[in-house]
Amino acid sequence: MISNVRRVKLKFTPDLEVEFTDRDRALKQVYELAEKGTASPVVVYGPEGCGKSAWLKQTAEVLREGGFDVIYADVAHRDYVAHTDVREVIERVSEVIADTTGYIPIKLADLVVLLANQLLKKWRKKKIALLVDEVFQAIGLDKAEIYTKMLLNIIEYPPESYENIVIIVATSEGLSRWRVGRHRWAWLMPMWNMSKEGFEELYEKIPNPKPPYEEIWRLTGGNPYVLRSLYINKWSTNILTNIIVEEKRLTPEFISKWRKWLELTVEDPDNLWSPEVPEELINELIARNLIVYFLRDRDPELWIDEPPPERDLEVGVGRYVAWQSSIHREAVKKALEKFKH
Repeated sequence: MISNVRRVKLKFTPDLEVEFTDRDRALKQVYELAEKGTASPVVVYGPEGCGKSAWLKQTAEVLREGGFDVIYADVAHRDYVAHTDVREVIERVSEVIADTTGYIPIKLADLVVLLANQLLKKWRKKKIALLVDEVFQAIGLDKAEIYTKMLLNIIEYPPESYENIVIIVATSEGLSRWRVGRHRWAWLMPMWNMSKEGFEELYEKIPNPKPPYEEIWRLTGGNPYVLRSLYINKWSTNILTNIIVEEKRLTPEFISKWRKWLELTVEDPDNLWSPEVPEELINELIARNLIVYFLRDRDPELWIDEPPPERDLEVGVGRYVAWQSSIHREAVKKALEKFKH
């Protein structure tokens, strides 16, 4: 069944389009969701660029083939896919995307909820799916909980009876996991970077010349976005680490304040698991999307797709804490050296 599903085309770079690659276990999980539905919104969290958006777009195709009316909305990047015969749904989403007034992400996030209710009530659809990408980052962390509750209300208090509903929300915003997790309004599921074998499939689709695969694996840890960034920047780790130092605000003040712990963390991220580590630093590293803190047990049933290795310091994965990717660790190393005095 998985082998027969149409693989969506994804824009990897402006000059390179690739088919959705690997993630067979994650697609099997989509089929399971399509069969039984979601009792509450499934919030999928994981490293920036690990492939959540690509998986959601492929999920939209799987659910379309399963007879669902599907709305996929990337709220942060004003992107959408609508699989429905209700033209008004497509028109409404298109209008909001094209709007140049007001704050589009909030409008789009609200529209997804409105259209879901209308698909059930006005258009009498019995199988609907909402796939909402990067919504918490776009609407603000303070609105994450109430938005999750709005999605739960569609499932628990629908305007009309339905056969099946699937609601999935994906986020790279690390702190949203804790905000949403305080309530029983969602089912939180982590997703990790691609497996070494699956990531090699993606690597092979990139034209030569390119560095050897093992070198790329050590730098990315299986993160597709880091691979894309290296390709765009002509495989220059120097350029990419400099960009990360700037984007993550690894300033002299930040480095000086936390040097002791950062030096330990680049050696082994599990050093952050010590009760002696200031909570302020942990929250800062999570908020800047540099680490993933409190990794789950590696039971595959607790993860979307394959879990990370139990421990692999080569790519920055500890038992309880991991760098978002190896290149994030390298950027912190660079900042530690650059701002030594």
